[in-house]
Amino acid sequence: MKTWPVAVLAAVIVGSVVGSGVRSSGADPKPATAEHLLKLEGEFMNAAAVRGADGYMSYYAEDAVELPNGADAIQGKDNIAKTMGFLNNKDNQLVWTPVYADMASSGDLGYTYGTFEFRSKDKDGKPVVGHGKYTSIWKRQKDGRWKVVLDMGNDSPAPNGT
Repeated sequence: MKTWPVAVLAAVIVGSVVGSGVRSSGADPKPATAEHLLKLEGEFMNAAAVRGADGYMSYYAEDAVELPNGADAIQGKDNIAKTMGFLNNKDNQLVWTPVYADMASSGDLGYTYGTFEFRSKDKDGKPVVGHGKYTSIWKRQKDGRWKVVLDMGNDSPAPNGT
């Protein structure tokens, strides 16, 4: 009967898809590229949109540093997490667009930069939109996953046409 080879092939395909989904969390045995960092940025933003502060912080290294606009540096993932609760408010939406990524020739350090838009509501419930630019420095961790080790953003005027 020909269903057996089809069933085996289906099992192999499903196993490959499930296995590759596990690796998409940041661990990747292949050498990293700038394109890999751009893909991670998309996953990072999706995690923040779906899981709020917890999703956002899941992409930070334990020893990460945040350089917020107009404020002192924040050192350590736990301290940074204390400032990210605003991402749990469904009235707040942070969307960013990577513009460029590059990777060190060593393959264990890279960076991305781009623009962001933050939508929220003021105390009267009126929409507020902020714009800015950011830089994230990514480092491959000992377990093979890529994490943000330094992140900074600052305000910018609204892009033309908005």
